[in-house]
Amino acid sequence: MPLFWRIFLLNGVVLVAATALLLGPVTVSTPVLLTEAAVLTVGLAAMLIANALLLRVGLAPLQRLARAMTTTDLLRPEARPAVGGHGEIAELITTFNTMLDRLEAERATSAARALTAQEAERQRIAQELHDEIGQTLTAVLLDLKRVAGQAPDPVREQLYQVQETTRASLDEIRRIARRLRPGVLEELGLTSALKSLATEFTGASLSVRPRIAPDLPPLGENAELVLYRVAQESLTNAARHADATRVGLTLERAPDAVELRVRDNGRGTAGATEGAGIRGMRERALLIGADLALGPAPDGGTEVRLTVPTPHRSE
Repeated sequence: MPLFWRIFLLNGVVLVAATALLLGPVTVSTPVLLTEAAVLTVGLAAMLIANALLLRVGLAPLQRLARAMTTTDLLRPEARPAVGGHGEIAELITTFNTMLDRLEAERATSAARALTAQEAERQRIAQELHDEIGQTLTAVLLDLKRVAGQAPDPVREQLYQVQETTRASLDEIRRIARRLRPGVLEELGLTSALKSLATEFTGASLSVRPRIAPDLPPLGENAELVLYRVAQESLTNAARHADATRVGLTLERAPDAVELRVRDNGRGTAGATEGAGIRGMRERALLIGADLALGPAPDGGTEVRLTVPTPHRSE
């Protein structure tokens, strides 16, 4: 029965019962007697309680739907609200669930396009850094070396210092280009790429210890790229924002999946808002149907866990 008619009939029953009391043998004298007041109070209370209970039961699915509307996050898919009630209420919940499915599908499509464009732009910038600026600085280094060999001793020492500064800048540009375009991922695979990434982030103030299982199942190109980018973003956050000194990077098998864990001993994420990097990780995880969990590590710090389903499971 539609919601309108249910509420209408419910209020109609209450009004009919009240009219029956007024037209019945029960009368009210002036002044009102105690027994008459008690009968009227009990009758009114019974009608109000019945009205409230029936409305509560009838409108409960709408309250659950309202809570779902306020807590829904497209980056954290959850179970859909259960379809309950009758008539318009059930139709409204079904429509809301259909709308969520459509929004998630559209977001996944747009995220795939954006990430594809982002990777293409990364590759273009990395190529230009390597081919244009890298070659220019290499030529500058050769010219400095030639000029330093012909310069007098006081100037030669200064040219050597400029040469070392230029060489350091060239190494930094090459490092940035490697981060923008993980060539080792394309050439040597995910295991070598993650080990190279751990070596790159390891320094005087940060130690990254990779532990990668040797029996990983074959993954698609997109899944490997997502695993690499999530590990890269997690290590970047640990190095720049978490004040961590140790990071453990683990990639191993899980039931019908591959699980990546990046755990640091930093200050954690308590009270911190999620930035663009974490939102980007969530979008990448949704792109391949993976589950991303980010929270406190058991022994302090932060743990990022990415569970990627194997191709067999996704099929």
